[in-house]
Amino acid sequence: MSAVDLITDHLDIWTTAQAEKVTGRGKRTNNHSIYGIKKLRELILELAVRGKLVPQDPTDEPASVLLHKISEQRARLAKSGKTNKQKSFLNVSDNEKQFGLPSGWAWFRVGNVLNFQYGKAMAAKHRDPSGNVDVYGSNGIVGKHSETLIKAPCIVIGRKGSAGALNKACGPSWITDVAYFLVPPDGFNFDYTYLILKSLRLDRLGKGIKPGVNRNEAYALVASLPPLSEQHRIVAKVDELMTLCDQLEQQQTNSNATHQTLVETLLATLTRPNTGADGTESNAIELFFQHFDTLFTTEQSIDQLKQTILQLAVMGRLVPRDPDDEPASFLLENLSLELEQWLMENVGDNKECATMLRKLNKLDSPAPPFDIPKSWATAHLLQISRVMVDCHNKTAPYVDKGIPIIRTSNIRQRRFKMDGMKYVDQVTYDYWSRRCPPEPGDLIFTREAPMGEAAIIPKEAKYCLGQRTMLIRPMHDYVSKKYLLLALTEPHLLERASEHAIGSTVKHLRVGDVENLSVPIPPLAEQHRIAAKVDELMALCNTLKVLFIKSQTTQLQLADTIVEQALP
Repeated sequence: MSAVDLITDHLDIWTTAQAEKVTGRGKRTNNHSIYGIKKLRELILELAVRGKLVPQDPTDEPASVLLHKISEQRARLAKSGKTNKQKSFLNVSDNEKQFGLPSGWAWFRVGNVLNFQYGKAMAAKHRDPSGNVDVYGSNGIVGKHSETLIKAPCIVIGRKGSAGALNKACGPSWITDVAYFLVPPDGFNFDYTYLILKSLRLDRLGKGIKPGVNRNEAYALVASLPPLSEQHRIVAKVDELMTLCDQLEQQQTNSNATHQTLVETLLATLTRPNTGADGTESNAIELFFQHFDTLFTTEQSIDQLKQTILQLAVMGRLVPRDPDDEPASFLLENLSLELEQWLMENVGDNKECATMLRKLNKLDSPAPPFDIPKSWATAHLLQISRVMVDCHNKTAPYVDKGIPIIRTSNIRQRRFKMDGMKYVDQVTYDYWSRRCPPEPGDLIFTREAPMGEAAIIPKEAKYCLGQRTMLIRPMHDYVSKKYLLLALTEPHLLERASEHAIGSTVKHLRVGDVENLSVPIPPLAEQHRIAAKVDELMALCNTLKVLFIKSQTTQLQLADTIVEQALP
């Protein structure tokens, strides 16, 4: 298969193989890099320097003749004193020849042909922003100057800082002392020389114990050279193919942006105030899943769908109403009576009961956070909790083994993360939990770093509250703990809570802000139906995400395989 066929016959692979971008701290972003096109660019470069991109012409002067002329010229210049005598490096051995070369090509040692010259430092007083000469550092233009270090076009090579970075200085320029510059010798096309240097991956030389490109290490590298006429043809073909890559990448970027806008727009329609508040359009989310193959084709779009599911759940738009359900207003009346009676009965033995009664008496009637169905009601979080207590605001003395202490880093996406767990002994647990020992079925809520995470303590678990967390024990006979977990982690609640968050650096919620959070309350039977539907849809989302990741992994592997097979 020809190089062009190799590229054009696999356009679907090059354009669909995308990898999620990751920040320097290892966090995923919402952007994607066109991995396939990145591999395509690498393939084009390798095909170029291996003689597989354009056909050879037997009438071209062989590269060996060019190299011989360069060697003689270097010797003459050194003998005449016009240049310093340059160190000679060993000829290329057979085991250093990484691949077979076409007829007319030749191997060369970089140090025997190319000359990396040091740039010169420039004092601050010599800088002239109004000058017309570009000043190059290790990674591009860093200023202007009126003086010229070199008039000929040259290739700038980062020596320190962005070691191995390449730039073309096409006009008069000043190269600083953190870079080398290279003027290609006769017989070397300027742009093809740039391709050679790119293929050598000089940046890898700059990542040792002492970061920076060592000139002798670069000189020891081996490269291949085609006849001069073929160099021109290769450069023209590379320019043509790289332009194609640019077009493909822009098309894919535009397509991704359009798709993202489509997903956001369609999901937004589900949560608009006039859409399905009476439950008549609660099956809208099902329609989205029927068209998943065209709508939700990225991890980001699936995650957005998950957030929308949570919003629909607490807005009353995920499951249909049942007219036989007892309205939530009756439920809250009975809850309030039972809670007050229980607190009064235990106020003498438990100081928390007296605190709860005092706080409840000060509460105003909560306003609905958004339009909710008629059979629903609204309550402050404190009003539907048997007990709410804050953590002991001090770092616990940890032990190697013992009772797990739940810190804010141990709760993510409504689950406990057991990796990186810290432990306390029984004495510390008893003291830290003296206000209210956590029980299975209780919720732990984070007030900071980050705020708004929550999880349910599982059966038979014994946990200790860590700093910046709160314990919430719901009135289980009236409020489903699973539904309450959804209500405490849906995006709208965190947005509302953020309005009250304090802190100039790390935002956090005060205990009172958490207690006063307004929670939409459906009839109890509907709470259970909502929780079950969310579990079902989240499981489907997770399955679809796994399938998507597998598909993307396959695409990435295909891109890698094509390159590997093309470059044995």
